[in-house]
Amino acid sequence: MKKVAVLGATGMVGQRFVQLLMGHPFFKLVDLCASERSAGKRYKEATRWMLDAEMPEKVADLEVKRIDPNLIDADIVFSALPKEVAKNVEPKFAEAGFIVSSNASAFRMVEDIPLLIPEVNPEHLELIEVQRENRGWDGAIITNPNCTTIMAMLPLKPIYDNFGLRRVIVTSMQALSGAGYSGVVSMAILDNLIPFIRGEEEKVETEGLKIFGKFEDNKITKAGFKISASCNRVNVLDGHTESIFVEVEEDCSVDDVKEVLRKFRGLPQKLKLPTAPQNPIIVREEEDRPQPRLDRLQQGGMSVSVGRIREDPVFDFKFTSMGHNTIRGAAGASILNAELLLKKNKA
Repeated sequence: MKKVAVLGATGMVGQRFVQLLMGHPFFKLVDLCASERSAGKRYKEATRWMLDAEMPEKVADLEVKRIDPNLIDADIVFSALPKEVAKNVEPKFAEAGFIVSSNASAFRMVEDIPLLIPEVNPEHLELIEVQRENRGWDGAIITNPNCTTIMAMLPLKPIYDNFGLRRVIVTSMQALSGAGYSGVVSMAILDNLIPFIRGEEEKVETEGLKIFGKFEDNKITKAGFKISASCNRVNVLDGHTESIFVEVEEDCSVDDVKEVLRKFRGLPQKLKLPTAPQNPIIVREEEDRPQPRLDRLQQGGMSVSVGRIREDPVFDFKFTSMGHNTIRGAAGASILNAELLLKKNKA
């Protein structure tokens, strides 16, 4: 069993890491790390717990440590740090020999760092050896994509593999938890929708092309199709919903699309990784599904639900995709990445 730590353990995504790591068959949570103002306090004193289940008793009295590789007794660290903090901290941990499985955006688009959805591009793990050679690290950094990107790219994978992609348009309706507890004030979002999330559209438009890129000659050649995104914040607690419009390279029917989505399984399912959902994509036939309140916790929050698959008069077809943004889109994604690393003997 590998010893693990959580960096940024007091925030919303950090709390999800803590919750999901309890009783994990591969990982033992030994350290919780946060900013200077939290360091030295017990976790229950430093944390305003915001999840709908109680704080696990096993961690309540753990002392929160400073974010310093010299203080951590772990093999793998899960990073829920803000971008600017992660930019400085994560390389120090990798240089010190830690595997950093990061939810932060700081290194997602760096050429020699994997941007991974394990069902979609597990072959990109080979970048770790390139990264270590380039940087002289014993450890490594591996990232998961933006939560909005994951909810689109997971269902697009079987479509891409079977029919090719020319153009994709994504319009998101993103949950409040994606901005953190104090990210959107109540007076701004009640009776309202905010049609702007800083940096979000650029992430969706660029990350997907790296994820679908080919790993060859020790680098990734980005995919050639085009992605356009428009991102909105809505008054939903958890669960990002997306309207996705698709133009494919080969003719296919709506039934063809449904079939490849239903049948899709990736390497995590074949390896039966603990955090992997049995069905990474759940196809809904109801005319008004998926919905965040009804579908976000499907298969532990690790499945993406897809519905309203239909023809489109401008593109070829369109559908609605929805998934839990702090589980499949954040902490759960990083944990699944680390499980795959371990199975592939990269950690």
